[in-house]
Amino acid sequence: MTPDFLLAIPVFNEEQYVPRVLDRARQYISRILVIDDGSTDGTAGLLRGVDDIRVITHAENRGYGKTLADAFGYARRAGHDWLITMDCDEQHEPSYIPKFMAATAKSDADIISGTRYPDRHDSQPWLGKSAGDFGPYVRAAQPDQSAPPDRWLINARITAILNARLGLGITDAFCGFKAYRVAALRHFQITVPGYAMPMQLWVQAARAGLRVRELPVRLIYNDPTRHFGGILDDPAVRFAHYLEVLNNELASSAPAADQSCGSPPGPRSGMSRAAPETAGCSTRTAGAVGSRSRA
Repeated sequence: MTPDFLLAIPVFNEEQYVPRVLDRARQYISRILVIDDGSTDGTAGLLRGVDDIRVITHAENRGYGKTLADAFGYARRAGHDWLITMDCDEQHEPSYIPKFMAATAKSDADIISGTRYPDRHDSQPWLGKSAGDFGPYVRAAQPDQSAPPDRWLINARITAILNARLGLGITDAFCGFKAYRVAALRHFQITVPGYAMPMQLWVQAARAGLRVRELPVRLIYNDPTRHFGGILDDPAVRFAHYLEVLNNELASSAPAADQSCGSPPGPRSGMSRAAPETAGCSTRTAGAVGSRSRA
């Protein structure tokens, strides 16, 4: 039987990209969910004009982690077999969607994770560098100059730390282009709303014994000057924040729980009333009012 795939796309102020990304994605997949994370530009209006997608709306910006938690909950409640996630800033190419679909047919993974650095190998020296010590190691080690140096280095160091502590064997800890077996999503309790969400996800995946396989995707940085926001624009602060979230999750023994927001709507259902635990987001057919991973 052919698996039922859902594509989830978090967006935040993506009016320049939304039409093109949706047009290209439709060439490969028919079921599309967009999570609008409180966009303040014309994104909401563009989505209102699209009839063949579902939209979850955040009344205000709540973060990349929250958009993914909503996508997880929606996919489970709608009964899909696989959830594919991709960004909307044209750094993930919709033409790779069939590759993720084909990879699921091997039935050897619960998470198929995109990697922009498939040739990267763990290097223990990353583990001992201080949070603010970036410059010389970037110049000496960065193989691809298209990635912003601080992002490449933080990704390399965090990936090495995750592998050392969890035994994952991955090469790219932060790529948001992934396919998740929906039956495995019950193991996740995503409570970190922002960009550190992957720290929580990888710990919970390892704790649950989920099988992870990587799929090479193209490295694209259309706008390397885009910001994380606030103090997270400082690489040292960002790296320290990721470590703090990782250590907190490692120390936690909380069991996974169902995601609440993202219950599937009926056709043209309009704004749904948010349950108390999901106040601030609503689900509807196209016509509702994003963040993405920047690492």
